[in-house]
Amino acid sequence: MRKASRLFEIIQILRLARKPVTAAEIAETLEVTPRSIYRDIAALQAMRVPIEGERGLGYVLRPGFDLPPLMFTIEETEAIVLALALLARTGDEELKAAARRVNQKITGAVPAPLRQAFQSQALHAWGTVAAPPPAIDLAMVRRAIRDEQKLALDYRDELGRASERTVRPLALIYSEHAMMVAWCELRQDIRNFRADRVEHCEPVDAFFRGEGNDLRQLWISGWKINAARPVGAEDA
Repeated sequence: MRKASRLFEIIQILRLARKPVTAAEIAETLEVTPRSIYRDIAALQAMRVPIEGERGLGYVLRPGFDLPPLMFTIEETEAIVLALALLARTGDEELKAAARRVNQKITGAVPAPLRQAFQSQALHAWGTVAAPPPAIDLAMVRRAIRDEQKLALDYRDELGRASERTVRPLALIYSEHAMMVAWCELRQDIRNFRADRVEHCEPVDAFFRGEGNDLRQLWISGWKINAARPVGAEDA
């Protein structure tokens, strides 16, 4: 986690806390050392963030300090609540954890009337909860999409045929079975790969920087042509 993100996270932890929080507790949450938290607290105090406390006893954020408000209507708030609930039904463990953190942050930032919408549990997403795919890390795929980094796959299609592929990941489709959309260098075309049929996946030291958006547009342009075939259908 970058330092700027970590400083923001520390403020959020202290804003939501109902009692002093020790550096060790913050460090465990952010997966860093307590020494890093001590340095971060000192940096925040130097920036005049009103954090009080000391080592061993814990820290609190003095009342009155706040981040810029989030201005949502009640309908927008309900849309966020439902979207976060839908994320919890994916097999992407990192996104599920991120959804929980988003809920906590927004709950702590919005005015009291809107906070009730986040805490009321009046909106639910129903249906099958997808299991995490056994041999591919969806968080790694998302990073590869952002970084435009190629992936090496061992893949077995719906007929049981095994193949080795080098792909340029372009998108993830979340449904009952997560699907990776990618440019396949073996087939020289865009292919869909069901995550639960990937037997091994790892990044390779090769990139396709500057090509991702054009390849996604090529994928999207094929939707109308293949309208009779579901967008998430698997390809060999």
